[in-house]
Amino acid sequence: MNRFPRVMGMRSGYDPVDVDTLIARIESTLGRGRSDVEPVTADEVRNATFRARRGGYQETAVDFALEAFVVALETQARRPVRLAMAEPTGQLLREEWFEAQAARVERAAFRPARMGAGYDEDEVDALLDRIVATLRGTTSYPVSGGEVREVRFSTVLLRAGYLIADVDAFLAGIADVLDQRAQSG
Repeated sequence: MNRFPRVMGMRSGYDPVDVDTLIARIESTLGRGRSDVEPVTADEVRNATFRARRGGYQETAVDFALEAFVVALETQARRPVRLAMAEPTGQLLREEWFEAQAARVERAAFRPARMGAGYDEDEVDALLDRIVATLRGTTSYPVSGGEVREVRFSTVLLRAGYLIADVDAFLAGIADVLDQRAQSG
C-alpha cells in the first residue's frame, strides 16, 4: 500500500512496513480501521522511530501526517466521557455523584488559544461557577443543560482566551449532567 510518496533512486526513507503498521494502529484507535489492532497513544506516535529502507517513504511527508494524527489522538483522549449515562441510583449516591461532577467542573482546565480566536476566559469561568452552584444546589438561579448547549461566548483575539474546541467538548458533557440534576429536583 502506497500511503506516502517514496524517495527516489538510491536514497533511503522510512520503512513502509513500519509506517503502515503504525498508521493501522492509529486508524484503529481513531475508530477508522480494523478493531483487532492494538490501540496507540499520542505519546507512542510522537516517539515512534522507523528503520531506514532504500526507496522507502519520504520522511517529511510521514512526519507531517504523524503530527496531524497526534492532534487527532489528543483530541479524542480529551473528549468528555458521557458521565450522565453512569449516574448511580439512590438519593445519597446521586448527591455524591453531583458533588463529584461539581468538583470535576472546578478542576476543568482548558488549553489557551494561541494564534487564533478563543473564548473569553471571564465569560467561560462565570458560566462554570454557575454550573458548580447548580450541581451543588446552592443557587436560586440554576443553569439548565439547554442553556449550556445554547450559550454563546465572546471570542477574543490577541489576548488570553480558551481553546474553543476544548470548551465546547467539555460543556457538551456537562449539559447532560445538568439535565439529570434538573430531573432529580
